[in-house]
Amino acid sequence: MRKFATATALGAWMALIAAPALAADAAKEIKTAALHAGMASTSDTLQMTRAHLHHTLNCLEGPKGANFDATALNPCKDQGMGAIPDSPPDKRKALEAVADQARMALAEPDLAKAKAMAAQVRKSLGE
Repeated sequence: MRKFATATALGAWMALIAAPALAADAAKEIKTAALHAGMASTSDTLQMTRAHLHHTLNCLEGPKGANFDATALNPCKDQGMGAIPDSPPDKRKALEAVADQARMALAEPDLAKAKAMAAQVRKSLGE
């Protein structure tokens, strides 16, 4: 009986540890990032283009990312810890390159160019 109780307690403890990792959904985070990149590419103002690019970057990097902007919305907050950290190691480099594209688009002062760059971010995310 004691072995069964110990095994049950250990199993419950391991389930608690694994739960956050199982909750992460990198594919959903990538889709959400692409959605916001798409919104950035069709926005009417530079301010809205940049807002959606921040959302895109927040979904890609997650709250522990170097460029995460806590003052901007994180539409992926309930989906995981960011597409980059939640993705398998062999997929991270490509996502980091897309995050670089999003950062460059954020820095672009010309609306038309920023929108075109946001469209490229969306395309790079497979949408």
